[in-house]
Amino acid sequence: MIQEGRVKINRQVITQLGFKVDEKKDRIEVDGCRVRLSPGLIYLLLNKPAGYLVTMDDPQKRKTVVELLPKLKTRIFPVGRLDEKSEGALLFTNDGDLAHRLLHPGYEIKKIYQVKVKGFVSDQSLASLEKGVFVDGRKTAPVKAVVVSRNRRSSLLQLEIYEGRKHEIRKMFYSLGFEVQKLRRISFAGLTIRGLPPGRWRYLQPEEIIRLKKITSLKKP
Repeated sequence: MIQEGRVKINRQVITQLGFKVDEKKDRIEVDGCRVRLSPGLIYLLLNKPAGYLVTMDDPQKRKTVVELLPKLKTRIFPVGRLDEKSEGALLFTNDGDLAHRLLHPGYEIKKIYQVKVKGFVSDQSLASLEKGVFVDGRKTAPVKAVVVSRNRRSSLLQLEIYEGRKHEIRKMFYSLGFEVQKLRRISFAGLTIRGLPPGRWRYLQPEEIIRLKKITSLKKP
């Protein structure tokens, strides 16, 4: 970002890597947006494996994602949900305002899933998915569906969606007569699990946090 001339300190473009700043006095901008330190705010991405509940506490003492997260002094919470059988990208933060915006349908946050389905999913079924199917009495929003591979026994698809209804993808395929065998979210709001093994987590990079805030400021719900 610095080498691309996207960073300004006190309204001057900085191209020197390792340039020192005083966060209490200097004005820092990235892509024209001022960056302010937010003490105590945490943002981390987990590659959730199957078999873990997305909850911070379970009275029945089942396995939860808390077991996979670092021990922090500040309480964080998941942004959205993945069911127990599902895997993939799951964001955690204590930034309530950002979490609300990322989950609000008015901001149309993109989510990408890899879905393994039992049986051969025809082009006709894909067309139905893309147009929207009825789930719980309400039609789903259009999705983008791409075939990764398919045969008589199973189909591997990639879905790009903007909704976040509970068990939506499983119910979408069920409405067409298919059973989802494996569901993995590979991207959430542009955050990917590439290079992040199942069960591992990482803190977001500053530029990722800036981008999340930028995309949730473009539209008003």
